[in-house]
Amino acid sequence: MVFFRPVYTYLEADKKYHFCNCGKSEDGVLCDGSHKGTPLTPTKFTVKKSGNFYLCKCKKCYNGIFCDSNHTKKEKLTLDFEV
Repeated sequence: MVFFRPVYTYLEADKKYHFCNCGKSEDGVLCDGSHKGTPLTPTKFTVKKSGNFYLCKCKKCYNGIFCDSNHTKKEKLTLDFEV
């Protein structure tokens, strides 16, 4: 099982950022162009207030960019057979 911890990083207010959706960027959260050759594109975003933020690295967060601790929840398995 791979465990992805969020990336804690400082973001400036009103600056344009690009969130990595492919997971191939060096830090796993901010786009560095590594998605080239894939059908995925980054998500543009800004923050209203400068500060430190936890950015999602697991790509399972409900809000997409900012960590909501969804990576700590166990997945519910659905089985195609009965025991």
